[in-house]
Amino acid sequence: MSIADKEIPSTQLFDLIKQGLEGMDEKEKKDNMKKVNGIFEMRVKNSKGKEGIYTIDLKKEGKVYQGNAKPKADVTISLADDTFQALADNKINGQKAFMSGKLKVKGNIMLATKLDQVLKNAQSNKWLFELEVHARMKQCLFLNPLL
Repeated sequence: MSIADKEIPSTQLFDLIKQGLEGMDEKEKKDNMKKVNGIFEMRVKNSKGKEGIYTIDLKKEGKVYQGNAKPKADVTISLADDTFQALADNKINGQKAFMSGKLKVKGNIMLATKLDQVLKNAQSNKWLFELEVHARMKQCLFLNPLL
């Protein structure tokens, strides 16, 4: 089931991260959780001001869901939809986004630096790449049904 918000296109990335975690065996998931050891609360806002809140829990449960972090997030990251997409596409890194004011961090700033790694792990998984291509094709067809 998708947790993405159609009005905030980059939130499809949370579906990809979620599916990646769900596709891991327990050992692989625990290894990834041990490397990151944190709970991210992501606040992604579109150009119209609509905000989506998502949690990436890589500390307690190893899952991704829509909504506020439970338990409390170790770090809350606020950014625009296009900035989140640029991070995922490797067009900008987290440090550069932070220094330019495009990414705001509340909480454990050192943990925030691991977001780049979480996104890179999602990108490096071929299965996730195929899902992303499929999702983008669906989005193009949704936006232009004459294709």
